Amino acid sequence: MTSTATYPTISNWLDNHRDELIQKSCYIFEHPETAYKEKLSSKCLADYLETQGFQIEWNTAGIETAFTAAWTNSDIDITKIQPAGKNVSSSNEVPIIGFLAEYDALPEIGHACGHNLLGTAVCAAACALKADYESSGEPIVIRVYGCPAEEIMSGKIIMDEQNVFDDLSIAVTWHPFDRNRVSNDIWQAQDIKNYTFHGVSAHASRSPESGRSALDAAELMNIGVNYLREHVTDDVRMHYAYMDNGIPANVVPDFAKTNYFIRSTKRSRTEDASKRVDTCAKGAAMMTGTTVDIELVGSCMEMKVNRPLVEVYYEAMTHIPTPEYTDAELNFAKDISEKAGLMNNGKYFAGLYPLEDTPVPLSIGTDASQVSHTVPLITISAATMCHGTALHHWAAREQAGMSIGHKGMLYAARCMAEGTKLLLSKPEYLQAVWDYHNVPQD
Repeated sequence: MTSTATYPTISNWLDNHRDELIQKSCYIFEHPETAYKEKLSSKCLADYLETQGFQIEWNTAGIETAFTAAWTNSDIDITKIQPAGKNVSSSNEVPIIGFLAEYDALPEIGHACGHNLLGTAVCAAACALKADYESSGEPIVIRVYGCPAEEIMSGKIIMDEQNVFDDLSIAVTWHPFDRNRVSNDIWQAQDIKNYTFHGVSAHASRSPESGRSALDAAELMNIGVNYLREHVTDDVRMHYAYMDNGIPANVVPDFAKTNYFIRSTKRSRTEDASKRVDTCAKGAAMMTGTTVDIELVGSCMEMKVNRPLVEVYYEAMTHIPTPEYTDAELNFAKDISEKAGLMNNGKYFAGLYPLEDTPVPLSIGTDASQVSHTVPLITISAATMCHGTALHHWAAREQAGMSIGHKGMLYAARCMAEGTKLLLSKPEYLQAVWDYHNVPQD
């Protein structure tokens, strides 16, 4: 990947720190940690930011593995400024930019969502932007938020509920995918729920009539939900998993638990489907003489897409060269495509995808969506895997740990840093973003 001179301080910083950034991503990749257990991963990134001049505060929003790293120009009095974009009449306006880092892994499979790359690139973008503003002397506040537990839709929601992001001018993040584009996407509104059934234990052969099977209730609930699928809109997704109850087959189980993700591209439709799933659970309990506890584990809004923000970052990305790949990397993509049965017809990578005219509904979710309703949020997508690779798949993990993933990571860092620099180059850009954000949406 060659550099252009649009923002040479940013591209030069990334070029000069390339090897150490790759090392950080590899360390996190080799030490996968699941939600709220990311002690090594969060420390790896926070320690690096500290070496780059950021002040670190731990336990953000009371979460042990969450941190806030902050840097300001030396002459800024942080107690007296107002975030640029929110109050155009203030003489104390300064851009306050929040970069959102993730670093949690998936159980068993590790970094098959590429969060080792995600967190590292976010930190890299913040450091590169800092270097640019150090050289220019323009006032700015740059923060990196270490956000744990994205895979269980939790960390940023808790942080947002505690007003962590309220004073930002914008929030910036990205996600690994199989293509390079600005994310003009509606990530889904979600409810995550646990359904715990309680019955009466009995010997399954000698006295089954004395038992009330919690497992029967769970199965009947799932049957009801499967029939419900016919009567919801096409964007609604309802999927579940049984949680192990450890009871052998010769005992009528007095305990059974399922975990449900209920999603759609509109919060109102998610809430409707979620209530109907609850009804299936309650009906199953009635049919089996059991009881059910319903726990809302997490909930978030759909992504609030900001068209002016998307257009600015897309414009910046049109001037940034996309990664080029060696023969060895192309052979790796070919081999993994064959082994994983990926559908790409031998076209493993492409350049920058064009910006769509309208937002694109996605059948996945992120807790970053909740932040987008508090402040304008931009998400970049970068190819850290070849075409056709699915997230949460072993093929995504393999590419997140090698040079294909590293190239996408560095590209994403540059896109985030240069996009933010372009956004702040004219006050009217940021004002348009906030004007759009403040208009009520259906």
